[in-house]
Amino acid sequence: MIKFVNICKAYFAGELETKILKNISFEIKAGEFVAITGPSGSGKSTIMNILGALDSPTSGEYLLDGADVSKLSDDELAAIRRNKIGFVFQSFNLLSRSTVLRNVSLPLIYAEVPATTRDEIAKKALRAVSMPEDRWHHFSNQLSGGQMQRVAIARALVNNPALILADEPTGNLDSKTGQIVLQTFKDLNKKEKRTIILITHDLEIAKHADRIIRLRDGEIVND
Repeated sequence: MIKFVNICKAYFAGELETKILKNISFEIKAGEFVAITGPSGSGKSTIMNILGALDSPTSGEYLLDGADVSKLSDDELAAIRRNKIGFVFQSFNLLSRSTVLRNVSLPLIYAEVPATTRDEIAKKALRAVSMPEDRWHHFSNQLSGGQMQRVAIARALVNNPALILADEPTGNLDSKTGQIVLQTFKDLNKKEKRTIILITHDLEIAKHADRIIRLRDGEIVND
Protein backbone atom coordinates (compact mmCIF):
# COMPACT_ATOMS: atom_id res chain seq x y z
CA MET A 1 0.00 0.00 0.00
CA ILE A 2 2.79 2.43 1.00
CA LYS A 3 6.33 2.37 -0.31
CA PHE A 4 9.11 4.82 0.51
CA VAL A 5 12.11 4.43 -1.80
CA ASN A 6 15.28 6.34 -0.85
CA ILE A 7 13.32 9.33 0.43
CA CYS A 8 15.49 12.34 1.23
CA LYS A 9 14.40 15.72 2.53
CA ALA A 10 16.63 18.75 2.84
CA TYR A 11 16.09 22.45 3.48
CA PHE A 12 18.28 25.15 2.01
CA ALA A 13 19.21 28.56 3.36
CA GLY A 14 21.39 30.12 0.68
CA GLU A 15 24.15 27.58 0.12
CA LEU A 16 23.61 25.92 3.50
CA GLU A 17 21.89 22.53 3.25
CA THR A 18 20.22 20.88 6.24
CA LYS A 19 19.45 17.21 5.69
CA ILE A 20 16.32 16.05 7.55
CA LEU A 21 15.72 12.61 6.00
CA LYS A 22 18.51 10.46 4.56
CA ASN A 23 17.58 7.69 2.13
CA ILE A 24 14.53 6.43 4.04
CA SER A 25 13.04 3.22 2.62
CA PHE A 26 10.21 1.07 3.98
CA GLU A 27 6.98 -0.61 2.92
CA ILE A 28 3.67 -0.75 4.79
CA LYS A 29 1.02 -3.25 3.74
CA ALA A 30 -2.73 -2.63 3.82
CA GLY A 31 -4.16 -3.46 7.26
CA GLU A 32 -0.93 -2.90 9.22
CA PHE A 33 -0.74 -0.91 12.46
CA VAL A 34 2.67 0.77 12.44
CA ALA A 35 4.27 3.22 14.85
CA ILE A 36 7.02 5.60 13.72
CA THR A 37 9.01 6.80 16.71
CA GLY A 38 12.18 8.61 17.64
CA PRO A 39 13.45 11.56 19.67
CA SER A 40 12.88 15.20 18.79
CA GLY A 41 14.70 16.06 15.58
CA SER A 42 14.76 12.48 14.30
CA GLY A 43 12.55 13.24 11.27
CA LYS A 44 9.18 11.90 12.46
CA SER A 45 7.22 15.03 11.62
CA THR A 46 8.82 15.30 8.18
CA ILE A 47 7.89 11.69 7.40
CA MET A 48 4.35 12.36 8.61
CA ASN A 49 4.05 15.40 6.35
CA ILE A 50 5.26 13.42 3.33
CA LEU A 51 2.98 10.47 4.15
CA GLY A 52 0.07 12.87 4.48
CA ALA A 53 0.80 14.56 1.12
CA LEU A 54 1.42 17.80 3.00
CA ASP A 55 5.04 18.05 1.86
CA SER A 56 7.17 16.58 -0.92
CA PRO A 57 10.56 14.87 -0.64
CA THR A 58 13.68 16.43 -2.10
CA SER A 59 14.39 13.12 -3.83
CA GLY A 60 13.12 9.55 -3.82
CA GLU A 61 9.71 8.02 -4.45
CA TYR A 62 6.60 7.81 -2.28
CA LEU A 63 4.11 5.33 -3.69
CA LEU A 64 0.57 5.17 -2.31
CA ASP A 65 -1.56 2.43 -3.85
CA GLY A 66 0.86 2.41 -6.77
CA ALA A 67 0.70 6.16 -7.48
CA ASP A 68 3.90 8.20 -7.11
CA VAL A 69 2.66 10.88 -4.72
CA SER A 70 5.92 12.84 -5.04
CA LYS A 71 5.05 13.65 -8.68
CA LEU A 72 1.40 14.70 -8.27
CA SER A 73 0.03 18.21 -8.87
CA ASP A 74 -1.36 20.35 -6.04
CA ASP A 75 -4.93 19.45 -7.02
CA GLU A 76 -4.08 15.76 -7.12
CA LEU A 77 -2.42 16.01 -3.71
CA ALA A 78 -5.53 17.71 -2.31
CA ALA A 79 -7.64 14.85 -3.67
CA ILE A 80 -5.32 12.32 -1.98
CA ARG A 81 -5.66 14.13 1.36
CA ARG A 82 -9.43 14.38 0.98
CA ASN A 83 -10.15 10.85 -0.19
CA LYS A 84 -7.38 8.53 0.92
CA ILE A 85 -6.00 9.85 4.21
CA GLY A 86 -7.72 10.44 7.55
CA PHE A 87 -5.77 12.75 9.87
CA VAL A 88 -5.84 12.66 13.69
CA PHE A 89 -3.86 15.39 15.46
CA GLN A 90 -2.68 15.95 19.03
CA SER A 91 -4.76 19.15 19.33
CA PHE A 92 -8.04 17.56 18.07
CA ASN A 93 -8.78 20.50 15.69
CA LEU A 94 -12.52 20.47 16.39
CA LEU A 95 -14.90 23.43 16.02
CA SER A 96 -15.70 24.31 19.62
CA ARG A 97 -19.20 25.72 18.98
CA SER A 98 -20.32 22.95 16.64
CA THR A 99 -21.92 19.72 17.73
CA VAL A 100 -20.15 16.39 17.71
CA LEU A 101 -22.26 15.26 14.76
CA ARG A 102 -21.47 18.37 12.72
CA ASN A 103 -17.74 18.14 13.47
CA VAL A 104 -17.67 14.58 12.19
CA SER A 105 -19.78 15.51 9.15
CA LEU A 106 -17.54 18.39 8.02
CA PRO A 107 -15.39 16.42 5.54
CA LEU A 108 -18.60 15.13 3.94
CA ILE A 109 -19.99 18.66 3.67
CA TYR A 110 -16.84 19.73 1.80
CA ALA A 111 -17.23 16.66 -0.42
CA GLU A 112 -20.83 17.78 -1.16
CA VAL A 113 -22.39 14.58 0.19
CA PRO A 114 -26.20 15.04 0.67
CA ALA A 115 -27.28 15.91 4.22
CA THR A 116 -29.31 12.77 4.88
CA THR A 117 -26.49 10.53 3.69
CA ARG A 118 -23.74 12.33 5.56
CA ASP A 119 -25.60 12.14 8.88
CA GLU A 120 -25.84 8.36 8.56
CA ILE A 121 -22.16 8.08 7.64
CA ALA A 122 -21.17 10.32 10.58
CA LYS A 123 -23.27 8.28 13.00
CA LYS A 124 -21.68 5.06 11.77
CA ALA A 125 -18.21 6.55 12.37
CA LEU A 126 -19.18 7.67 15.88
CA ARG A 127 -20.41 4.18 16.68
CA ALA A 128 -17.13 2.74 15.37
CA VAL A 129 -15.20 4.73 17.99
CA SER A 130 -17.74 3.95 20.76
CA MET A 131 -18.87 7.55 21.20
CA PRO A 132 -22.05 7.54 23.36
CA GLU A 133 -25.13 8.72 21.48
CA ASP A 134 -26.11 11.07 24.30
CA ARG A 135 -23.02 13.14 23.42
CA TRP A 136 -23.67 13.48 19.69
CA HIS A 137 -25.54 16.79 20.03
CA HIS A 138 -23.18 18.30 22.60
CA PHE A 139 -20.77 21.01 21.50
CA SER A 140 -17.20 19.76 21.32
CA ASN A 141 -16.10 22.15 24.07
CA GLN A 142 -18.46 20.29 26.42
CA LEU A 143 -16.52 17.04 26.05
CA SER A 144 -13.59 15.52 27.90
CA GLY A 145 -10.21 15.29 26.17
CA GLY A 146 -10.65 11.60 25.45
CA GLN A 147 -14.11 12.18 23.98
CA MET A 148 -12.78 14.99 21.78
CA GLN A 149 -10.06 12.72 20.43
CA ARG A 150 -12.60 9.97 19.67
CA VAL A 151 -14.66 12.55 17.77
CA ALA A 152 -11.51 13.51 15.85
CA ILE A 153 -10.91 9.84 15.00
CA ALA A 154 -14.54 9.47 13.84
CA ARG A 155 -14.07 12.54 11.62
CA ALA A 156 -10.99 10.89 10.12
CA LEU A 157 -13.08 7.83 9.23
CA VAL A 158 -16.04 9.38 7.40
CA ASN A 159 -14.46 9.48 3.94
CA ASN A 160 -13.47 5.82 4.33
CA PRO A 161 -9.76 6.58 3.89
CA ALA A 162 -7.21 3.96 2.92
CA LEU A 163 -4.88 5.28 5.64
CA ILE A 164 -5.34 6.80 9.10
CA LEU A 165 -2.38 8.99 10.05
CA ALA A 166 -2.26 9.84 13.76
CA ASP A 167 0.23 12.47 14.96
CA GLU A 168 0.90 12.23 18.73
CA PRO A 169 -2.83 11.46 19.30
CA THR A 170 -2.42 10.96 23.05
CA GLY A 171 -0.12 13.95 23.61
CA ASN A 172 -2.79 16.12 25.28
CA LEU A 173 -4.36 13.29 27.29
CA ASP A 174 -3.70 11.75 30.70
CA SER A 175 -2.36 8.20 30.65
CA LYS A 176 -5.69 6.49 31.42
CA THR A 177 -7.54 8.40 28.71
CA GLY A 178 -4.65 7.83 26.33
CA GLN A 179 -5.05 4.07 26.79
CA ILE A 180 -8.71 4.33 25.78
CA VAL A 181 -7.79 6.22 22.61
CA LEU A 182 -5.06 3.70 21.76
CA GLN A 183 -7.56 0.88 22.24
CA THR A 184 -9.83 2.67 19.77
CA PHE A 185 -7.05 2.53 17.17
CA LYS A 186 -6.45 -1.14 17.93
CA ASP A 187 -10.13 -1.92 17.47
CA LEU A 188 -10.25 -0.05 14.16
CA ASN A 189 -7.20 -1.97 12.99
CA LYS A 190 -8.33 -5.44 14.09
CA LYS A 191 -12.09 -5.22 13.54
CA GLU A 192 -12.24 -2.96 10.49
CA LYS A 193 -8.80 -3.78 9.02
CA ARG A 194 -7.87 -0.10 8.90
CA THR A 195 -4.28 0.78 8.04
CA ILE A 196 -2.95 3.00 10.82
CA ILE A 197 0.34 4.86 11.15
CA LEU A 198 0.99 6.30 14.60
CA ILE A 199 3.62 9.03 14.97
CA THR A 200 4.96 9.33 18.53
CA HIS A 201 8.10 10.22 20.45
CA ASP A 202 7.04 7.86 23.28
CA LEU A 203 8.27 4.28 22.88
CA GLU A 204 5.69 3.01 25.38
CA ILE A 205 2.94 4.43 23.18
CA ALA A 206 4.61 2.97 20.09
CA LYS A 207 4.52 -0.50 21.64
CA HIS A 208 0.75 -0.57 21.15
CA ALA A 209 1.35 -0.97 17.41
CA ASP A 210 2.19 -4.28 15.75
CA ARG A 211 5.35 -2.87 14.17
CA ILE A 212 7.72 -0.09 15.21
CA ILE A 213 9.97 1.92 12.89
CA ARG A 214 12.58 3.79 14.94
CA LEU A 215 14.32 6.90 13.65
CA ARG A 216 17.40 8.79 14.74
CA ASP A 217 19.00 11.74 12.96
CA GLY A 218 16.91 11.27 9.82
CA GLU A 219 17.69 7.57 9.39
CA ILE A 220 15.93 4.30 10.26
CA VAL A 221 17.86 2.56 13.03
CA ASN A 222 15.40 -0.29 13.62
CA ASP A 223 12.28 -1.72 11.96
